[in-house]
Order: sequence, then structure tokens, then C-alpha cells
Amino acid sequence: MSNVGQQLVSGALSGFATTICLQPFDLLKTRLQQGDGSLRLQNPQSSIVLHTARDVVSQHGLKGLWRGTLPSLVRNVPGVAMYMTSLTQLRTVMAQSPYFAVVKRHPSALPANKNSSVLPTLSSQGNLLAGATTRVTVGFLLNPFSVLKARFESNIYVYQSFSGAFVSIVRQGPSELFRGFLPSSLRDAPYAGLFIVLYERIKRETSYLMPATSSSHAALIHSMSAASAGAIATLATHPFDVIKTKMQVRTEDRYHGFLRTIHTIWRQRGVVGYFDGASLRLSRKILSSAIGWAVYEGVLMFMRTS
Repeated sequence: MSNVGQQLVSGALSGFATTICLQPFDLLKTRLQQGDGSLRLQNPQSSIVLHTARDVVSQHGLKGLWRGTLPSLVRNVPGVAMYMTSLTQLRTVMAQSPYFAVVKRHPSALPANKNSSVLPTLSSQGNLLAGATTRVTVGFLLNPFSVLKARFESNIYVYQSFSGAFVSIVRQGPSELFRGFLPSSLRDAPYAGLFIVLYERIKRETSYLMPATSSSHAALIHSMSAASAGAIATLATHPFDVIKTKMQVRTEDRYHGFLRTIHTIWRQRGVVGYFDGASLRLSRKILSSAIGWAVYEGVLMFMRTS
């Protein structure tokens, strides 16, 4: 199998694993962010999360927490495969450029350890540019499925089937298919750029302190590095996730348009409104980063050594 084929398979398995394991976090986050007005201002977010989860389970059973899994898989499996493969290929090309390649100042600057990583090494600027560019491009291509995913997770829409829901959105035209793309880009570009920079830096420093001696040790380093990077990048970009969800699931005029949605949230909820569902997204991103990148690099290592 070619390198690109290996990367696509590894990315698809990564997207599948994170989606199946973590769909309840996405569903509950969407439910918290979909609200309109100053509801539940006096309640701590932790109690709102538990109350929302109990409502879902009481109405639909435990399987209700996995509502929207099909559109999530349709969005995330090819999305993660395309993102990670494109990112790896772009970083491979950029690594040949003197502007983005890492300069070895000492012979031991980059340890030659077959267990440490199989990904190209770039400067921080290169990682930032590669992550942001790839994430926004893939996000644009798959934005219609992001809209579908958000609406399936919301309880505002009552779709009977995946195909029927997709057809109904397509019939509304391009404006509906690409609704929420601007805030998604403003969330994804800095998130992906920051994540790659932090992930590679944390992974590199951790590998210096505790060189990977086995594939399981390497997987632990990749998971810890990705979880730490995901937490920091998530907190920095969460307000755009709230704006994106409002634009994709609410039908009122006050949520049509990026600036109008920002104004509506500010008027109704103030600063706190931009952080609805932050704990759920943070938990989800930490776990998905840890699982996803460990699976991606682990599968690549396995296929290349086999």
C-alpha cells in the first residue's frame, strides 16, 4: 500500500474510533449551545449537562446519546482521513523548503528513534500554516455534512432519515449547505494551527525526556501530547464553535449572518454565552485528540514496520 493509502486508512480508523466513542459529548454540546435567550443563566453548567443527559436518556434510552452518529461518521471518517492525509502530505512538501524545515543545531537535536514519530518535522511557522490551511480546506468541502450533523444532534429538527434530511438541506440551496462556514473557519484555522504547533513541540520535548522504547510507549506520548495541545487550542477557539452551532441550527432571522449572531449572543447572554458547552467540547477534544492521533500514528507505524 502506498504512503497516501496508509495515511487515508489510518485517518479513517482514527475518525471512526473517535466518533463512536465520543458522540455523546457532541450531542450534549449541541443541545447546550442551541438555546435561544437567557435561559438557565442561574444554573451552573455542570448541572445543565447532567439535566440534559437525563432528559435524553429518559426519552430515548442510552442509545439517544448516540443520536446523530451516522451523519457524524459521514462527516468525520472521510473528514479525518482527508485532513490527516492532506496535512501529512503538505508537511512533507513543506519540509523540503528551507523556510519551513527544522534546522538541526546539534547532532542530537532530533533523536533518530523509530518509535518517536513517523510524521514530517517542520518549524512552528510551518506547522501553524499547514494545520490552518488543511483544516479550513477540508472544512469547506464537508460543511454540508457539518450542518446535517449539528441538526441531527439538535432536538429542534425531527428528521426521519439521513437521506431525507440531506435532500431537504440541498433543496434550500448553497446558502444553507454552507451555513456557519465563516465561524467554522475562524474556529478551525487557529485551532488546527495551534494544535499542530503545540502537539509537535510537546511531543518533541517529551521524547527528549522519556525516549519511546516501544510502540505502546510511543502511543502514550502521542496521546498525552495531543490531549494537552487539544485542551489549549480548544479554549482559545470555543466562542466560534458556539456561533457556528447557533447559525446552523436556529432558524430565526437574528441568527442569519455572522455579525448578527455575535450581537444576538452578546445581547442575550453576555460574555458567558460564548462559552456554552465549553466543558463538553474541552472534554471531547482532549479525548478525541488523544485517541485520534494515537490511532493515526500507531496504525501508520504498524503498517510501515510490517
